[in-house]
Amino acid sequence: MNKGELVRAVASGAGTTRVTVEEVIDSLVGEIESAIFRGDRVTLPGFGTFERRDRAARTGRNPRTGASIQIQASRVPAFRAGSEFKAVVNGMAPVKKAAKKTARKPAKKAAKKSTAKKSTARKPAKKAAKKKSTAKKSTARKPAKKAAKKATKKAAKKKSTAKKKSTARKPAKKAAKKR
Repeated sequence: MNKGELVRAVASGAGTTRVTVEEVIDSLVGEIESAIFRGDRVTLPGFGTFERRDRAARTGRNPRTGASIQIQASRVPAFRAGSEFKAVVNGMAPVKKAAKKTARKPAKKAAKKSTAKKSTARKPAKKAAKKKSTAKKSTARKPAKKAAKKATKKAAKKKSTAKKKSTARKPAKKAAKKR
């Protein structure tokens, strides 16, 4: 699942717009990154913990030459899965699905504003899709026509060779009957 698929799934599950969900996901990832950069831990109970781990400097080997090289100390992000998340992955617990919220009056106003944004965002996408699809269709037709012509030529050759064989056999049968 990539980011776009995740955004669509969360938007449909939460009953909100894709734009809102994408902003939330971007904000969430940004906050996790900044906390890890500062050296803090981010714990989501039941899901897991994001943290920074420090790796010490060490001596390594160049795989091509076999020469020893010094590897600098570094910091790496790490994730430890929580017990509930591990249970879901192992099939020991059911997957939790987000409950759809019922629409409230303030939410309807927000929905009206977001639908206006959706419609303006969709129009350029349709134009772009049309341009791409027409380009694909025109290029796809030319090889198809050539392939069709080749197929008809091959079929004509096969038919003509079949006729020659059948005409060659007929006199042989007639000769066999006369004997």
